[in-house]
Amino acid sequence: MLKGKKILLGITGSIAAYKSASIVRLLVKNGAEVKVVMTPISKEFIKPLTLATLSKNPILVDFFDPENGSWNSHVDLGLWADAFLIAPATANTMGKMANGIADNLLLTCYLSAKCPVFIAPAMDLDMFLHPANQKNIEVLKSFGNFFIEPKTGELASGLIGKGRMEEPEAIVQFLVEFFEKKKTLKNKKVLITAGPTQEKIDAVRFISNYSSGKMGYALAEECANRGAEVTLISGPVHIQAKHKNINKISVVSADEMFEATMQNLKHVDIIILAAAVSDYKAQNISSNKIKREQNNIEIKLEANKDIAAEIGKLKTKNQISIGFALENQNEVENAQKKLKKKNFDFIVLNSMNDKGAGFNFDTNKIMIINNNNEVLKFNLKTKDLVAKDIIDNLEKILNSKS
Repeated sequence: MLKGKKILLGITGSIAAYKSASIVRLLVKNGAEVKVVMTPISKEFIKPLTLATLSKNPILVDFFDPENGSWNSHVDLGLWADAFLIAPATANTMGKMANGIADNLLLTCYLSAKCPVFIAPAMDLDMFLHPANQKNIEVLKSFGNFFIEPKTGELASGLIGKGRMEEPEAIVQFLVEFFEKKKTLKNKKVLITAGPTQEKIDAVRFISNYSSGKMGYALAEECANRGAEVTLISGPVHIQAKHKNINKISVVSADEMFEATMQNLKHVDIIILAAAVSDYKAQNISSNKIKREQNNIEIKLEANKDIAAEIGKLKTKNQISIGFALENQNEVENAQKKLKKKNFDFIVLNSMNDKGAGFNFDTNKIMIINNNNEVLKFNLKTKDLVAKDIIDNLEKILNSKS
């Protein structure tokens, strides 16, 4: 089930490290090639010899071998792996991962990894629930890492609560299911826009919005996971695209996003317009900082080019386009108008009235409106699960056209 997959297993200093021997054994049994990188403190919980015997590979702890000077390249390891599994992951290691601290080989491998990263936390109840730890988890999720949620049960402290690392069988099954996903979008080329745009006013100021890009990036990862070749045109965000099938093009302004989209339009099968593009820009941009010399100033705005409308005119009968609408009144009616006006195949509606949905949240609550006016309603979910719902609807349309 994992035949031919290269798995880098990271082990940190938790009592749950004893379970890593079973994880290695199960990965190898499923056909994976396994290399293990350990933090120095983790050696106090499980011996490297045990893991080397099970993985049939030397265990990596330090940046170099002090006896012969051979270098353990974190860059090479990051490129080698098809998946990086960190199990157990302590609060200390996750805090360092979230903040780019690289003071051991495991952490440098994480920062160099080009593959999907899977994190299985293990810690005591109060540590797991602490706001600092929860914030680090949200940051790591925003980077595109996959979390294997800890279970509720008896902990090493004697307390009972959430923080017990998931069992080895379930962790390995999580990876199996990830790699066994049907490549339903194989040979499809997808263009996705994401994030905000920034429209300059002067040398230091700009017009923008609160978009974080999380929804667009979740869609890019989901399409790539299903086998698509993804071109992601992104405004300024603080997220990294993790999948190797994603080609990211960074832009700043609406004009730049328009040009990048038009240059790539004819080469793709599917267009997903998830970016929050500024509708207007300043008519005149000051090359210097505008000084405060009076209480009121007037900035004249002009409309930006309408990317969605242009695509609606140019797309071929073989191309599918998907739009987004953020509304706070007459939501469905306004989204239906936009669906028709922009010639979308379907539109994803966000309501500003729904708590936990929209800009900057890790969750979203959507409705999908198809071009036959069918309205599909979904509950509040994490954005990676929302992306699955959206792409599932896309595949229904693709199947109906085939």
